[in-house]
Amino acid sequence: MKSIVEHLAQYSCYHRDRRNVLTHFVGIPLIVFGILVLLSKPAWEFSGFVVSPAIIVVLLAVVFYFLLDLMFGVLMAILLALAVLGGQWFAELSTTAWFVCGIAFFVIGWVFQFVGHFFEGRKPAFVDDLMGLAIGPLFVVAEAVFLLGLRRKLYERVEARVAEILPQMPPAEPKFAQN
Repeated sequence: MKSIVEHLAQYSCYHRDRRNVLTHFVGIPLIVFGILVLLSKPAWEFSGFVVSPAIIVVLLAVVFYFLLDLMFGVLMAILLALAVLGGQWFAELSTTAWFVCGIAFFVIGWVFQFVGHFFEGRKPAFVDDLMGLAIGPLFVVAEAVFLLGLRRKLYERVEARVAEILPQMPPAEPKFAQN
């Protein structure tokens, strides 16, 4: 299994334009939330616990994130648990409202993603590696943590690895130059 440094560095190579990263701060949470809203139905009760496809997916994702990094695993578990709670709230709406809201979050999130990649001039990371779909949410959280000045050593290791990988990739073709 790749390390957190490898995953974040590879994903970061597709996200060097700050405008693209900023659109991901909106787009990825909307996509994840939309998916969890849609996976919140059906829900079954077992011994007082409610289980839905959303909960199963989140549990699997959290195990993956914990295997990569304990601190990020805890942070992702908290954020995804909150998203599941929100998804459950939407699942209690009428079927039409639940479905429309879930699809709307998902589609609007992808619009943000594609706008960002338009600025970047590079395709989304998941096109070359499907793991990018799992790393995207972690990338957003890691970027927020790094912007707060936390996990400086991890940030430096990721950026050093990006410096090694990026020259091997085809150059980006940004549509609008960043000032």
